[in-house]
Amino acid sequence: MAVNLPAYQHITGELAPFNAKLVAVSKIKPASDIMALYKAGQRIFGENYVQEMMEKQALLPTDIQWHFIGHLQSNKVKYITPFVSMIHGIDSTKLLQEISKQALKQQRRIDCLLQIHIAEEETKFGLNEAELTELLTTVAAAPDKFAGVRICGFMGMATNTDNEAQIAKEFHQLKALFDKVKAAYFPSENTFRELSIGMSGDYQLALEAGATLVRIGSRLFGARF
Repeated sequence: MAVNLPAYQHITGELAPFNAKLVAVSKIKPASDIMALYKAGQRIFGENYVQEMMEKQALLPTDIQWHFIGHLQSNKVKYITPFVSMIHGIDSTKLLQEISKQALKQQRRIDCLLQIHIAEEETKFGLNEAELTELLTTVAAAPDKFAGVRICGFMGMATNTDNEAQIAKEFHQLKALFDKVKAAYFPSENTFRELSIGMSGDYQLALEAGATLVRIGSRLFGARF
């Protein structure tokens, strides 16, 4: 299937009233598909794999904003820090510190989202509320160790279910936690403002809950095999 440009126009139209941004999830899709969406106006693309992201970044226009949305291993951070715009899935203090260290080597400060566990499945990554508090306390106590990162908000994945009420509840709970953390830790910083929730099957629910970034792949690029 070629890139679905009518779907792209429809989705961006749905996002506009909410001032939300589209992360076009392009994993396992060729650079030509990304280029087709780029020509239609899309600039933010999300990748799950470090090697694949590096290969595509080298081939494609330099004004693309690359978002890493997969589970990032600490030993691979150094490969993407020269160019990545945002890292969505921070689930440990150790990973955040490594990103800061590698970003400073590149004289950069990288935008990061903390991944919060909101789903029922144990398989999904993310911090619980106690772990989140511990991470934020650690960052506040030793800001120099985290000078290469900017905590810009949260990322979460809802339970994989057809129960829309449950999905909406999980999204709204994450938004409530976002508001609580913003008030407690980032009251005067307008950089803590992103909520990355919602994918192809549930992004409308995410928008209603306050999403500022939605991660959509299959509706734009077709199913992955």
